[in-house]
Amino acid sequence: MSKPTSIEHDPQKSRFIAIIPALNEESTIGAVLDELSAKHPGCIPIVVDDGSVDGTARIAAEHGARVVIMARNVGIGSAVQIGFLIAAREGIDYLVQVDADGQHDPAELDAILGPVRRGDVNVAIGSRFLDGGSFRHAFHRRLLIRAFARLITLVTGQHLTDTSSSFRAYDRRAILFCADNYPQGFLESIESLVLMTRAGLTVSEVPVIIRPRLSGETSLSLGRTMIYTGKVLMAIAVSLTRSAVTPRQDTLR
Repeated sequence: MSKPTSIEHDPQKSRFIAIIPALNEESTIGAVLDELSAKHPGCIPIVVDDGSVDGTARIAAEHGARVVIMARNVGIGSAVQIGFLIAAREGIDYLVQVDADGQHDPAELDAILGPVRRGDVNVAIGSRFLDGGSFRHAFHRRLLIRAFARLITLVTGQHLTDTSSSFRAYDRRAILFCADNYPQGFLESIESLVLMTRAGLTVSEVPVIIRPRLSGETSLSLGRTMIYTGKVLMAIAVSLTRSAVTPRQDTLR
């Protein structure tokens, strides 16, 4: 991967990276990339194939994405961090995270990028529940989402309704921080909010509509929910005992 020879920093014109972690998503990744390209032709899609055993990487490349292939499954946290590392190194001003299963509508990206591009916040989250919105989940997942939202609101002092949402936009300062500090694990989206807010990054939510998956089912069963809940609670507790990390200076500016 080479560094671009010229980089725009106009808030209205800057390129942005869409990081798309994918694990065995050959049935959906092509449609996701086509829709993203059609609605945001200036977007740079990067698919991180997290140890897939199907044709995810090949199809992603055929549909115009830059593809990073992991030799084994490293988990979504590590896969997402790769996107931050690329964006940090190449001087990209904005990064968005989009799921590979088709639930995230690229048409919603303008709304999520808006407060970040205006400089209102460092991170904007697409919330399924803000302003009375709702989304159908299994009962145990609804309880988990609500519990984590209340916990993170208490810990960060910011009212958040959808802390597990991975439909997000980040500015340059948040990109640099996450390149160095993005947490690993399955529910990294929750732990990252604690780390970012403790580092002084600002976060807000934007109401969005999440679509049904194009195919397949979530891997977050009741058993895995309980296991990951315990792990995330421990990670949050540990992060609160550590000194806050200051985002590094941008050497490309």
